[in-house]
Amino acid sequence: MSLVDHDPAHRLWLLRTPESSYAFRLDSADRPRHVHWGPPLTLSQATQVAARRNPADSSFDEPGDDRQELPAEGGAFFGVAALAVRYEDGTSALEWHYDGFALEDDALVVRLTDRHYPLELSLHYRVRGDVVERWTTLHNTGEVPISLLRTDSAAWTLPRRDGARLSRTSGAWSAEYGVLREPLPVGETTLTSRRGTSSHQVNPWVMLDAGDATETAGEVWSTALAWSGSWRITVERTHTGRVTWTGGFGHEHVGWRLRPGETWETPVFAGLYAADGFGGTSRRWHAYVREFVQPHPGELRPIVYNSWEATGWDVDERTETQLAAAAAELGAELFVMDDGWFGARTGDAAGLGDWTPNEQRFPAGLRPLADAVHAHGMQFGLWVEPEMVNPDSDLYRAHPDWVLHMANRERTTLRNQLVLNFARPDVADWAHKWLDRLVGDHGVDYLKWDMNRAFTEAGWPGEDAGRVWVGHVRAVYRILDRLRADHPNLRIQGCAGGGGRTDLGILARTDEIWASDNTDAADRISIQHGYGQIYPAGTMSAWVTDSPNPATHREAPLSFRFHVAMAGVLGLGGDLPRWSAGELAEAAALVALYKEIRPVVQHGALYRLADPAVSALTAVQYVLDGEAVVFFWRRPTEFARPFTPPRLRGLAPAGRYRDQDGVVHDGAVLMSHGLAVDFPGSGYASTVVRLTRVG
Repeated sequence: MSLVDHDPAHRLWLLRTPESSYAFRLDSADRPRHVHWGPPLTLSQATQVAARRNPADSSFDEPGDDRQELPAEGGAFFGVAALAVRYEDGTSALEWHYDGFALEDDALVVRLTDRHYPLELSLHYRVRGDVVERWTTLHNTGEVPISLLRTDSAAWTLPRRDGARLSRTSGAWSAEYGVLREPLPVGETTLTSRRGTSSHQVNPWVMLDAGDATETAGEVWSTALAWSGSWRITVERTHTGRVTWTGGFGHEHVGWRLRPGETWETPVFAGLYAADGFGGTSRRWHAYVREFVQPHPGELRPIVYNSWEATGWDVDERTETQLAAAAAELGAELFVMDDGWFGARTGDAAGLGDWTPNEQRFPAGLRPLADAVHAHGMQFGLWVEPEMVNPDSDLYRAHPDWVLHMANRERTTLRNQLVLNFARPDVADWAHKWLDRLVGDHGVDYLKWDMNRAFTEAGWPGEDAGRVWVGHVRAVYRILDRLRADHPNLRIQGCAGGGGRTDLGILARTDEIWASDNTDAADRISIQHGYGQIYPAGTMSAWVTDSPNPATHREAPLSFRFHVAMAGVLGLGGDLPRWSAGELAEAAALVALYKEIRPVVQHGALYRLADPAVSALTAVQYVLDGEAVVFFWRRPTEFARPFTPPRLRGLAPAGRYRDQDGVVHDGAVLMSHGLAVDFPGSGYASTVVRLTRVG
């Protein structure tokens, strides 16, 4: 059954999801105009939504108050342009002629052409579960280039409500995904990354509501951009109260030229409407990612041991082999050797780019270590940073022109490294070849693909420099796609100094995300709270590391550190030879417990039971079929401070649930009054409760 309806008489299209609908129409000038996004409407009902005039009704305002599907300069439009071009004669205004529509590969495609110039525009819409995916293509049918100043994927419109609130993230390296919910001011609010990645500072998604939504109730409109490079989302609230936003790749002052005969395609900008609050919004995004984005959503992610915390740069075959044996004893399923195994890499100042095993540290190559890891029944993984190079490397000395740079300008180093220009076909080809050999020749099952600095001097002398920002990311995508196609059993973790490249685009090509370099369990509660607003727990890698924490020097019990990491994809990253016999025994028991609850955590529906920003007692719950897992974490607080037990959600009110101690609870009671948890003292404390429906 088609999920798209069309009314030719009203020149209107309606897209239907299981719980919402989206409608737009063509106006008299063939400009696509937004009609409806929200609760389900029939096609007949959508035709009754009337166009509005601007209440100001002056020659200084737009005459209509209904927003364009892809706003562009032309006529009386004074808002944020999602599409901006400049033709060779200086004309920048756009006038459209409707050129028909089609259904292609489950997508609605509405075609427009410029009334005078050789430019074709196609608006794409596709329903995926509860999500509407949108993107745009441009085609130059002429004989001269067209300057593209801005090419957003889509623009979205909030239905008229009395208020407007914007939810987004704000953060930094090792402090990613901080959730902010703020009233939307009149004017333009721009969120952006100019760093070449989706960034630690702000993630490429927004949520809008009328200011009345809660975790459990209220209408929420949200969008997420499937792009792993620089991006921009601008939310506009006009003096008339109309709220719209537009988004896509690139940022201001970055343009490029559309060559004759060339087609330019933007990334997907996906939108979702939910009527059951921020929690319902998140669960629908999680379902969408699992069903339509992830490469292997049905798999359970393995428990990784990563050697970085134990060894730093000081890696060699003997040390790594001993660590692999210790990790296997705890129940790890994947052993990853981190930085330091290649070239002259004894620190972050040299060797990056020389991707051959260090002969002194690995005299027989990596195969003996890989064989030892496999002999323990574990998979073998390696850390790589393919997009980067140290100036002190054989690669840079041979190819100094391979990095992003500008003529007559210094080359800024960050972390003693430069960025390779993957938009160059020869550089991308070099990267794919050595990665292909590395995986094939050394029995590599897993890559931790890192990226540890932002773009600077993002130029390409002699070429269209604006294309670097897009071409680099597309080349990364192509390499990842080729590696996965050529090595079907290879699994990949996405990392950019932690969560600096977290988005739907990279999740389509990796199996999990290293959410943050910060492994402090107390900080991780908030980091994981923000990550889960859009992305599911089964994609969120989380390690248990040493106490005091290597970065924050904060001390926390081993069980607390485990319980926080067990709320995602559990990993181990501590210096195991320094752990006591008691700690190793406790860790092995907690690893075994995680393996039992892993299907519920990684594939279940997430319910956030308390906000870590306002409560020292935080809880999250996962539900899958008749199983539920609840994590409770208590951070230090005043002695004897009372807490309100978080109420559980997602259970059957008439159901009965048995916990791990054999006690049977009624679902209605758990959802009305919660579970009583008793934490002595006032320091860090935690527990995990398992519930199984028995009636």
